[in-house]
Amino acid sequence: MSYIETVVTSLEDRVRKVLHKLHVLEKTNLDLSDKLTISQQKMTEQSNVIKAWEDKYETLKFANSILGSEESKKETKLKINTLIREIDYCISQLSE
Repeated sequence: MSYIETVVTSLEDRVRKVLHKLHVLEKTNLDLSDKLTISQQKMTEQSNVIKAWEDKYETLKFANSILGSEESKKETKLKINTLIREIDYCISQLSE
């Protein structure tokens, strides 16, 4: 009987160790999942900040083209004329 008790005890110890490792791995997995969620939120926030800065850059670039050289003034005039044509088209569509 002593041999069987030893085997059973050894088996119980191994099962306990495996269960402990399982518990540790589940906790680690949960921690990593939380960190992943936080990282994804930060990445989304940073993407929004980048988009806002890109919009500001485009606005600044447009404003500088108005104040800039003759070449950029021509480009600005073309943009303004295009916008005016689009507005005129919209007004004519609303009139109909």
